[in-house]
Amino acid sequence: MPMAMILDLGRDALQQSLLLAGPLLGVALGVGLLISVIQAVTSIQEQTLSFVPKLFAVGGAFLALLSWMLQSMVAYTTELFRSLPNLVG
Repeated sequence: MPMAMILDLGRDALQQSLLLAGPLLGVALGVGLLISVIQAVTSIQEQTLSFVPKLFAVGGAFLALLSWMLQSMVAYTTELFRSLPNLVG
């Protein structure tokens, strides 16, 4: 298998994983930033305060994006399996 093909497979796998994880990480970042600002304004320094809102926000985003994520993973896997004969030889 040529090195270029291996690099393309690795690049595509990384792109797919970033595409799937990006929205959830963005939601966690946004909620964490909002909670941090609220904590700074109100001088509440409770470390566990940011965990529960982040948990619910990421869980809600996961449920909202679940069908899109599954479609994206199925499309990627199907394309990978279709290209398998070309990869093997």
